[in-house]
Amino acid sequence: MPLEIVTIPCLSDNYVYLIRDVETGTVAVVDAPEAAPILAELQARDWQLDQILLTHHHYDHIDGVEELVKATGAKVIGAKADAHRLPPLDTAVSGGDRLQLGNMNYEVLDVSGHTIGHVAYIFHKGLAAFTGDSLMAWGCGRVFEGTMDMMWETMQKFHALPRAMDIYSGHEYTANNAKFALTIEPDNESLLQRAQAVKAERAKGEFTVPVGLGLELATNPFLRAGHIKVKTALGMEDATDAEVFAEIRSRKDNF
Repeated sequence: MPLEIVTIPCLSDNYVYLIRDVETGTVAVVDAPEAAPILAELQARDWQLDQILLTHHHYDHIDGVEELVKATGAKVIGAKADAHRLPPLDTAVSGGDRLQLGNMNYEVLDVSGHTIGHVAYIFHKGLAAFTGDSLMAWGCGRVFEGTMDMMWETMQKFHALPRAMDIYSGHEYTANNAKFALTIEPDNESLLQRAQAVKAERAKGEFTVPVGLGLELATNPFLRAGHIKVKTALGMEDATDAEVFAEIRSRKDNF
């Protein structure tokens, strides 16, 4: 594999990810809620941190950045549109920009909706998408700053990625998301099978990330708002896809 990826739990339910380009040994981390677990993992592996990739400005994704920079000298990368409320950036990026981690290219995707200026980092060759709080395992982020239409547009960007892409999201919300998904499509066999697998994983204390995009497309209601089975289940056969998404998101907000 061209990438080595290590999942690190932080705070109560956050995930961050160390990404290492195998050929060069160059290392990045996606988000930094707190520095200590990240520094401990780096030390255990004898890795040097080179880049800090920030998805959005919420405290539970950035509070450890200052300490991490002081300890490692890593360069901070984040959205130009969010620079006024992120830690100081060495590189400010916009959707469509391409950067390097060692010999690996990665693309910045504008995935606004949860916040304005939220970005995801897509390693096409490594088939890994780091999505923060935009697309989540079996869910999506609450729409705090954007609009429902904007968030649905973001979901379409994930539809366009290869089905073999792995989705690395920012939180361990999967079990609760499963319960909600079953209220939308209780007869979806793929969903029922996934729910059983997630229950078993969590019972053993295992991570439920990453998840293959193909499985998300088969089970995640926020990606499935355009499916006639979902529209029929909601009694919204004549509604637009965006209207159905908004209804699903509203139900989840009150779940």
